[in-house]
Amino acid sequence: MIPLLKCSLVLLLTLLAMSPGYGQHLAPLATDFIQSLDKELKNQACFPFDHQERFNWHFVPRERKGPTFHDFNEQQKAAALTLMRASLGEAGKTRAEAIIELENVLREVENRPSDDSYRDPLNYHFSIFGSPDKSNDWGWRLEGHHLSLNFSSSKGTLVSTTPSFMGANPGIVLSGPQMDRQVLAEETNQGFALLASLTESQKKIAKFSNEAPFDIITSNDRKASELEPKGLSFSSLNTEQQTLFINLVQVYLSRNTAEYLKKLMDRINRIGWDSFSFAWAGSEINQVGEPHYYRIQGADLIIEYDNIQNNANHVHTVLRDLKMDFGGDLLQSHYLQDHRTANPVIAE
Repeated sequence: MIPLLKCSLVLLLTLLAMSPGYGQHLAPLATDFIQSLDKELKNQACFPFDHQERFNWHFVPRERKGPTFHDFNEQQKAAALTLMRASLGEAGKTRAEAIIELENVLREVENRPSDDSYRDPLNYHFSIFGSPDKSNDWGWRLEGHHLSLNFSSSKGTLVSTTPSFMGANPGIVLSGPQMDRQVLAEETNQGFALLASLTESQKKIAKFSNEAPFDIITSNDRKASELEPKGLSFSSLNTEQQTLFINLVQVYLSRNTAEYLKKLMDRINRIGWDSFSFAWAGSEINQVGEPHYYRIQGADLIIEYDNIQNNANHVHTVLRDLKMDFGGDLLQSHYLQDHRTANPVIAE
């Protein structure tokens, strides 16, 4: 796995300001993908921007809309992967591809046949919402087991990359050729590093339960809500702890393109890091068999991490944006502009 940048916040922002953005390139890449499809696959892949399917997201194995890698020829597969990679930062690309590859490991762990379709690295679905164009509101989704990536663009600018879910089962590969592989290692290890830095009095505030919840609490809700308890505030951390906190947040935000990461960092710096908090539940021991959970809230963002299933070797992580999930107000604006005579109902 390609390591994430380890640098000061000032240096990170400097690098971001120098980095080229990718938001303006997504529309032509999505168009290339659509044009590579035959009529039947286009009908499967394409939806109106305001279609209720846009909010029908999840991260478990289930039936889904949209064609998969099974349906694509080599040209179509290449166009799909190009769109995916252009929509993510280096850390996001690395994780997304590794999560897809983990389906092969899980197939072996569960002693499934080689042609099993329940654990299948080709069973990831591509959907386009709206008409990809620099003058339009549009979005796209890649989704399958342990991966749900949702992107929204407006007038040539990427305005939302959430909900964004990434999971790993097994969290740590315990046997076989990929033994000790840990796709979401930084999310785990940096969370424990922050917890370990806390004093006992700080832990009493941060830790809200000795039992970890069974899954991320925001689940696959259409709209995420701010969660309680808020835990330990950023302002109550010392300088070293604040650095650990910022590094942990950056692990999640750096899954995005440099352009969108800068957008999020600008928001955080405008609202202030003091809006953030850190909460923990479950075990304080970083090893398989010890269920644990944490969440971070601030600047209208929610990060959740949960590891409890399969003897606490099954990680779920999500980034939600309280204001901009699925593009935020884009959908309402779309209705006002394009459906003035209609009276649509937005599916919740």
